[in-house]
Amino acid sequence: MRDESPNHWVLTFVCADKPGIVHDVSGAIVAANGNISESQQFASVDTDRFFMRLQVQSSASRDDFEAALEPVAEKFGMTWNLDNVGRPARTLVLATKAGHCVNDLLFRQRAGQLPIDIPLILANHPDLGSLAEFYGVPFESLPIVDAASKAAFEKRVLDAVDEHDIELVVLARYMQIVSPELCAALEGRAINIHHSFLPGFKGANPYRQAHARGVKLIGATAHFVTSDLDEGPIIEQNVVRVDHSQTPQQLVAIGQDEESRTLTQAVKWFAEKRVLLDGARTIIFK
Repeated sequence: MRDESPNHWVLTFVCADKPGIVHDVSGAIVAANGNISESQQFASVDTDRFFMRLQVQSSASRDDFEAALEPVAEKFGMTWNLDNVGRPARTLVLATKAGHCVNDLLFRQRAGQLPIDIPLILANHPDLGSLAEFYGVPFESLPIVDAASKAAFEKRVLDAVDEHDIELVVLARYMQIVSPELCAALEGRAINIHHSFLPGFKGANPYRQAHARGVKLIGATAHFVTSDLDEGPIIEQNVVRVDHSQTPQQLVAIGQDEESRTLTQAVKWFAEKRVLLDGARTIIFK
């Protein structure tokens, strides 16, 4: 049974690279009365895997479209996903005290620039409660003071993921090390942001350290969360030049801007199904 109004689908898949993939996928789309409105593909010579993202307009229902695709997916051993173009991704935000990344996500979501739906913000401090209230987003604060409270917070994260059918967890300057167990539970669907300096600085007051060393570059990196701290597959990076005339406070403001725009871009690409994993790196179909 076909619907008279066309649906706009986004199809992504990953499989071993071999001849005939594009031909057979195109044939399945034609069989589903589909018209390709956007198509991107990449063959990784490092992993011998094939990646593809398509947007397809079709009068076929989801059941009909999936029925046309399933024989091709089985033939090539594909990991694949079919979704509606523009459907907001259900997103849980984790935060601490800093509000710049949270504010940017909430503002752009409200402005229609970011295809996400945020049913809840979880934080280990109450500081951002008024910000969440301003945007009308539910907010919970659970303190982390020891191992037991940390475990309780992470249990609440997993409960919220199940309760709200969460597809993406965003660590928006959530200043806690995530346990290996939570990393494993959220593998491939949790994004973190951190500052980047050249050279790098760790410990307290990194911006003051950077100022003292006369740093000329400040950046930010958004990446998937893994048990290796700040070493997950990179989704987006940005950098801006600075000089000796800027104070540590000005460097902080510049760095926060970079963190906000870098994290928001990574979230946008993920929500639009433009991010595919290729081992320890990402394939980004912009």
